[in-house]
Amino acid sequence: MTVVGTDEDPDGDPDLFGVRPYAVTSGRTQPSTPLDLLSLVRATGHGMVGPDQLGIAHAQALRLCQSPTSVAEVAAHLRRPVTVTKVLLSDLIELGAVIARFPPSDSYSNDPAVLEAVIDGLRRIF
Repeated sequence: MTVVGTDEDPDGDPDLFGVRPYAVTSGRTQPSTPLDLLSLVRATGHGMVGPDQLGIAHAQALRLCQSPTSVAEVAAHLRRPVTVTKVLLSDLIELGAVIARFPPSDSYSNDPAVLEAVIDGLRRIF
């Protein structure tokens, strides 16, 4: 009997099967660009991006950035931890393939109704 971990679900996405998060980022755990969940990222349409510089996860992230998309949305679509997604997006920013727009610090809300709406939205995604 073979025990399968949750990130190695054979019924899951075949692109993700057996690939550990640290392998996707070459062991890096800190993004080079400080991104938060609400940062918007968008592909620039240029930059020094060649096949030797991109892995599958980088290419998938870049495709998701064709229109302004939040870091949280990219992570959800990639089905990767946010930290991994931030490292991938930071790589793309360094290559000039993606730009980021950071939300103003006063845009955050501690209003319980807003936080509940965010939680409800996240639950619907998953």
